[in-house]
Amino acid sequence: MKDRFYWAALHAASKLGPRSLMHLYRYFRTGAAALQASAADLQQVPQLSPRAIERVLFFQKYANPEKTFSDLAACEIRLVMLGDPDYPRGLAEIADPPVMLYLKGLLPPPELPLIAVVGARQASPYGLAMAKELAQGLAENGWGVVSGMARGVDAAAHSGALAARGYTLAVLGCGLNVCYPRENERLRDRLQASGGLTSELPPDAGPAAKNFPIRNRIISGCSLGTLVVEAGSKSGALITAYLALEQGRDVFAVPGPATSDRSRGTNSLIKQGAKLVETIDDVLVEFSYLQPDRREKRSSLPPQVPARELSGEEDVIFQQLSLEPSHIDQLVERTGLTVSVVGALLTMLEIKGLARRLPGHYFISTGPVPRDL
Repeated sequence: MKDRFYWAALHAASKLGPRSLMHLYRYFRTGAAALQASAADLQQVPQLSPRAIERVLFFQKYANPEKTFSDLAACEIRLVMLGDPDYPRGLAEIADPPVMLYLKGLLPPPELPLIAVVGARQASPYGLAMAKELAQGLAENGWGVVSGMARGVDAAAHSGALAARGYTLAVLGCGLNVCYPRENERLRDRLQASGGLTSELPPDAGPAAKNFPIRNRIISGCSLGTLVVEAGSKSGALITAYLALEQGRDVFAVPGPATSDRSRGTNSLIKQGAKLVETIDDVLVEFSYLQPDRREKRSSLPPQVPARELSGEEDVIFQQLSLEPSHIDQLVERTGLTVSVVGALLTMLEIKGLARRLPGHYFISTGPVPRDL
């Protein structure tokens, strides 16, 4: 029995936090020794709290390395320990790396540069489109994308990297046997097949609120930089950005409207010195010393409908749409057309995949408007 499964068994049974687990890992030479430690042995562990000692002593009898091994094998979960050759190099360098990572899929190859793309869960259409566009462009230029598989910006970033057939890693705030949020189940399957899913939590751990700020250090720690697309003034994405700064990593932010609550965090980061990002070139120029393998360049914009497929009036409406929602009354005012005509034209644009209807009679284009328009 490999020693790592003794550590995993103790971890799963005791549910120790990452710091307590690290104190044990640094003191005991093997997981078997930690699992068999007496109260006197545990009291010698530097910085291990009395409460942690009580938990270890109580749960030692419930830890079963053989069952842990068989359970992980049945779920096709790999266990990667700090010090293993394939443990992410950047993560090993932070002050508080996880002792172990549970993994489905693949870890990134050591030569692959990684960047974190994070942001708001309740993202705007602009934020979702920017996250997907930037992640896709970075993947096309040979970068791996790290995020947290949350709804909103995280999911869009993973999707963008997958669209470019690039590598993307999801760091979860729950165990690998738990899909959270449930709506991302299909994305989770795609990540497992083409990228990686990882967590420092035992496989059946639920998505407790306390887990997410703690896991953010892994997202930033794996990455050379963290790119924040949208974030409120109190946001998990901001926690990731500040952790990146503490870890000596670069921080980037996409600006947003001054009137939008979703942009207060990113605009504040820019004021504090984060690099303003409009295109992937704003990121790549900061890492000009790297020469990752470029993939075949593919446009991250949706296919453009030839002009002959749009009538003159349809084109007039299409040119008024962007990623910022426009109310139908605003479109009527801008174009001088009647409400009924604008409504019919918007329906035709929806059918052609160029517009999307939002609640309250608002409309957006289905992708970023070319920047030279």
